[in-house]
Amino acid sequence: MRNAIPILLLLLSSALTCSAAPPTSESIDTLLTLSKSESRLESIYETMEQAMRQGMAQASVGKSLSAEQQRVLETAPKRFVDVMRNEFTWESLKPMYIEIYRDTFTQDEIDGLISFYQSPIGMVFVNKMPEVMQRSMVSMQSRLQPMLEKMRAAMRQAIEEAKVSK
Repeated sequence: MRNAIPILLLLLSSALTCSAAPPTSESIDTLLTLSKSESRLESIYETMEQAMRQGMAQASVGKSLSAEQQRVLETAPKRFVDVMRNEFTWESLKPMYIEIYRDTFTQDEIDGLISFYQSPIGMVFVNKMPEVMQRSMVSMQSRLQPMLEKMRAAMRQAIEEAKVSK
């Protein structure tokens, strides 16, 4: 009986492992399509560009800028985001997402997520997420400026305490 327990545990463990099959690339692709992952990526880029524009506008408030300086500040966010768009295209990121999902989820979990995203409430969730992300970025930006000031003060204090000379 003593020898039977480890064997039963091993068999049970093997049975549980077998039922947790890795998801197929096709099912992950379906999930990424239903969750509108590609358009969410584009939404992130748009939100980043808008946040950068707002940040640059806040940083230049009260400063006298030449026309050239103003032009540079106005075009910089788009140039920055264009670099990201070119480097992180959906075509280049999709294989990474498929691998991450395959390593993270089982086929049963992917199937459940597909069912959710195909449901009416899942579709509402997907369609409202860009608005949630946009509002979150705006809210975070208002919190970011005071935090950055505190971080700068802490850095100045650390430099002073370390007696670092210029």
